[in-house]
Amino acid sequence: MRLSYTKALNRALADALAADPAVCVFGEDIGAGLAGPTLNLLDRFGPGRIVDTPLSEQAFTSMAIGAALTGRRPVIEFQIPSLLFLVFEQLVNQAHKFSLMTGGQAGVPLTCLVPGSGSRDGWAGQHSDHPYGLFAHAGVKTVVPATPTDAYGLLRSAIADPDPVVVFAPAAALPVRETVTWELAPVPLGEARIHRAGTDVTVVAVGHLVHDALAVAAELAPEVSVEVFDPRTLYPFDWTALAASLERTGRLVVIDDSNRSCGIGAEVLATAAEGMRLVAPPRRITRPDGTVLPFAPALDRALQPHRDQLRDAVREVVKHPTTVTPHREDRHR
Repeated sequence: MRLSYTKALNRALADALAADPAVCVFGEDIGAGLAGPTLNLLDRFGPGRIVDTPLSEQAFTSMAIGAALTGRRPVIEFQIPSLLFLVFEQLVNQAHKFSLMTGGQAGVPLTCLVPGSGSRDGWAGQHSDHPYGLFAHAGVKTVVPATPTDAYGLLRSAIADPDPVVVFAPAAALPVRETVTWELAPVPLGEARIHRAGTDVTVVAVGHLVHDALAVAAELAPEVSVEVFDPRTLYPFDWTALAASLERTGRLVVIDDSNRSCGIGAEVLATAAEGMRLVAPPRRITRPDGTVLPFAPALDRALQPHRDQLRDAVREVVKHPTTVTPHREDRHR
């Protein structure tokens, strides 16, 4: 069976709704399934569980948080990633902190799904953000699936989790299809995935950039053995798996489709430098600092991380003279 990324999200929602009557979905245009993941769910589960909301993200996010506090498991679909900025206070300062501030007496099992995060041709500055780093920084569970099976599995785990989880489905990954010959199953949060084993350099790729990393790894195979590391969950990050990968390769490149300053790429490089095996200085490939993607498609693409940059970075870290760093105990251990 050929499974598309969007269909995987749709199946994950349908299976979660069928398995648990506490699961419900909130969002704009979800009754018609305009974004894809909620297609046909209204007909199957009814308006009591598939709640097509007015255009007020702050209102229906508050409603979903209240529903979660009373025992429901809401999923909110945000059609545009920048809408998360409107509800950042509600998600980070309220939903995320309820459990800790009440000593575990209250929980908010809320899932936010963003089907189409990042750049989409011609969607310009206010519709092309990839703000996963903000939620990881705040300590909110944050996942960015790269493949259809991971999209299904991580969304199922997010819905079942006792805490708020934000699931970013990159726009560039939505067309991806995968041949599936096994039963779809939940994927644990916080566990990375090695898509391709290697011995010379570890490439940490976030979301849709996994596919670019795999293409570059195949292209460079005659000269460099590239290990492609997909964190899948950005918070909590699987530092143990990254340390094991760097024990094999000793070299690190990160490709991350978010702004450079204070981004996931910077955090991965810093943590690796603090306590993991590196024999050459690491490299990161990101959007430039302060990037606002323009309307013009050519300018949009020019500001995004791309394969030429990754190819050059891999070659640079491999040719760099080897300098072994001492092992240090650090937070990944």
